[in-house]
Amino acid sequence: MTRALAQGFTIGRLSALAGVKVETIRYYEKIGLLQDPGRTTGGHRVYGADEARRLTFIRRCRELGFPLGDIRNLLGLEDGAPNCDEIHAMTLRHRETIRAKIRDLQQLSRRLQKIASQCDKGDKTDCPIIDSLSHIDPYAPE
Repeated sequence: MTRALAQGFTIGRLSALAGVKVETIRYYEKIGLLQDPGRTTGGHRVYGADEARRLTFIRRCRELGFPLGDIRNLLGLEDGAPNCDEIHAMTLRHRETIRAKIRDLQQLSRRLQKIASQCDKGDKTDCPIIDSLSHIDPYAPE
């Protein structure tokens, strides 16, 4: 092991520390969310505590459903670091997006319940669920 590697993390160790897959780290490097790390003379990536914190931040943002573009903005990669007001507004916009998705999912759940309630189960081959899913809805959006 080289001296540089002794002072940092391998990609596998960073992966374990931040709770993301190695492929994810490489992808984030490719799209510019993470900077290319330093390398040993043997070409192995070497990461430090700053990269671990940044990767943990990205993972937590993704867990909260933030799209990569918003994460890029939160990291200040496009136009510099946003201020607290901008971060707050972005968070509230994202929250509203999540609420809209929840409403859509609740509607889907009600529709599926209605479709499932048409079924009396059993071993017959004529299934009302299949019929319902195959039915053309004249009011469906085009």
